[in-house]
Amino acid sequence: MGTLPILRCRKALAVAVLAAVAAAAPGALPARGAAASAAVPAFDTAPARAALERLLPSRAGQFTLVPVEEPASGASFSVSGEAGAIEVRSTSPATLLTGVGWYLERVAGVDIGWPGDSVGRLPATLPAVRGTLTRSATVRHRYALNDTDEGYSGAYRDFDAYRRDIDLMALHGVNEVFVPTGAEYAYHRALQQFGYDATELRDWIPAPAHQSWWLLQNLSGFPGPVSEQLIEARAALGGRIAGHLRSLGMTPVLPGFFGTVPPGFAARNPDAVTVPQGRWVGFDRPDWLDPTGPVFARLAAAYYRVQRERFGESSMFKMDLLHEGGTPGAVDVASAAGAVQRALEAAHPGAVWVMLGWQRNPGADLLSGVDRRRVLIVDGLSDRYDGLDRETQWGGTPYAFGSIANFGGHTTLGANTGVWADRFHTWLAKPDSALDGIAYLPEGTGGNPAAFDLFTELAWQPGPVDQGAWFAAYAARRYGGADPHAAAAWEELRLGPYSGVSGTWSEPQDSLFAARPSLTTARAARWSPTAMRYDPDTVERALSELLRVAPELRATDAYRFDLVDVARQALTNRARVLLPRIRAAYEARDVEGFRALVREWGADEELLGRLVGSDRRFLLGPWLAAARSWGAGPAERDRLEYDARSILTTWGGRVPSETGGLHDYANREWDGLVRDVYAPRWEAYFAGLDAALVGGTAPEAVDWFAVDDAWAHGHEPYPTDPTGDPVALAGEVHASLTAVSAAREAGRARGTCAGSDPVRGPAPCVGR
Repeated sequence: MGTLPILRCRKALAVAVLAAVAAAAPGALPARGAAASAAVPAFDTAPARAALERLLPSRAGQFTLVPVEEPASGASFSVSGEAGAIEVRSTSPATLLTGVGWYLERVAGVDIGWPGDSVGRLPATLPAVRGTLTRSATVRHRYALNDTDEGYSGAYRDFDAYRRDIDLMALHGVNEVFVPTGAEYAYHRALQQFGYDATELRDWIPAPAHQSWWLLQNLSGFPGPVSEQLIEARAALGGRIAGHLRSLGMTPVLPGFFGTVPPGFAARNPDAVTVPQGRWVGFDRPDWLDPTGPVFARLAAAYYRVQRERFGESSMFKMDLLHEGGTPGAVDVASAAGAVQRALEAAHPGAVWVMLGWQRNPGADLLSGVDRRRVLIVDGLSDRYDGLDRETQWGGTPYAFGSIANFGGHTTLGANTGVWADRFHTWLAKPDSALDGIAYLPEGTGGNPAAFDLFTELAWQPGPVDQGAWFAAYAARRYGGADPHAAAAWEELRLGPYSGVSGTWSEPQDSLFAARPSLTTARAARWSPTAMRYDPDTVERALSELLRVAPELRATDAYRFDLVDVARQALTNRARVLLPRIRAAYEARDVEGFRALVREWGADEELLGRLVGSDRRFLLGPWLAAARSWGAGPAERDRLEYDARSILTTWGGRVPSETGGLHDYANREWDGLVRDVYAPRWEAYFAGLDAALVGGTAPEAVDWFAVDDAWAHGHEPYPTDPTGDPVALAGEVHASLTAVSAAREAGRARGTCAGSDPVRGPAPCVGR
């Protein structure tokens, strides 16, 4: 316990070796001759080769992958070779892929992002490498995925989808990935040895989209029950995910056991003591089994035994005691933490306990009871607040620099990238630094590819990242070729959405289109920013530049995704301009002005729905179809669809949704949601205001939970394939925004509110 001089010496050595390796001549690397080939391979490169075939099927044969032993300084790779014959040497299958990723970005000038790629721009013969491209990781831990990722990124994905994500993470240098899929299996099997039957436990286990919060001890049972078939299928999938990670030399971080038990556990196990955990935003929390009592060690041993049999070995386990309001009761927290760690150590000697740095956790009392050398704190707040001193706060416990760049899987664009570029290396260089990792922790993944790219790169750069230079290089490769308009677009985005500063938030504002209707609403999710965090004109200018990118680059998947995303954000930002004007017209009792502005709002939402419907990454249909595909029969298919719909809208029942404030926490601008949830809400609300204006009465109250809950229990199908031309639709967004702005400015110049748009009609200047 206490500080960790060994870790600090090792980190200083890693930084020194990094500088030496970066400056070394190719001959300083392990020899490529007979001596090297005669040695036993450090690892099997076949899994990396298979991933390369999936990522680059027509170019994979031009790469030679060479395994080397990992030195004490940690992971590294080198890339060299002539045209069409590229050699990557590295210390694990995953870092071989990282080397390929750096080659693609730095030499070939293309991007494979999460999401979007430009590999179709690769030449038939891959270009040669000048000299040797070499990198070493500055930290051991390159961790990815929030506890909530499965709920907000898609709990019903198949193995191919997870494998694609893992391949992408390896390509970007990640080596540790949280795997909650199928975690219910170990609870379901182990607890049957402690007085519960299988049916009771299936009632207690939540449906997959809500399981993340059960593992965090926040809720149980909603919206269950789950079937035996579903538990078995998810366990099989989780085992395959963990196995794929291990095949690449990556660590599957599995959920550990820290005492979550069903109701009545103490009554069925007389030596057990349980502590009621109260409520979490309206949900009843599961009880906590006192880890210092005699039953805990037996249940933990049963849990880890079942887990190992089904998911295999791991050296890292994720657990968070007393998350978001949990109570220890009369249990000593230090003693409890020590007992949890001893149970983990008994099952997996030498294993690392991964904890989330969030709110006040982990506290000093908890850390005082554990061997901190066997702990890694993945900090969810590294870029959110100023004045942080993690070495003092956590007593020298190893930690990873982390960011939660979105909450709930919001589709909003941006991140605090300037904070990342400077703060990570500043903290790493501190004399007493316990920083030994990065942790990519958005609550939902699969969006914001620039943020993912930059953040994961931190661990492979020897010093602070020049944010301006980085975005310029990103623009040059993102669409497979340098283009002045792409460069200008990404410079605007750097200065706008990606310019977030620390102090209050780690994500940009969310969408007012997705908010519960109100003339004074400032956010859709209760815990989102209430105002713009950047100049919205930067996004409109970025859209204008993207529409001027060279035609040959527009066919790339990356360009078409980014174009839809930026056009979506530009249109969304306009809502924050329109809503105050609608309010002003309403309060002025200007019926015609109110109606004109409401038409503008409605036209924007209609256009937004068509825009996001043109890209598969913004479709609701696949999300719902995937959920139904996991059901064992019609009733379970309906329950699982409700699970998938509710997490995006009501989140839970009336009390958690309304009193707890969880409704629209996972708002996102997807086709289906925009057309059938968000737009109808605003249409009904504005119709009520219109009737109140005309009749001189107060607007009638609307039970929005009842409206949203009816949709969440519905079963109408949604498209699973995109429709429309994203380039044309983005152009329509740009033309629409430009026309409205021009008409309003012309009206102001004349001192009137004249001016109109062919779709929206008059554009009055109320509230200017």
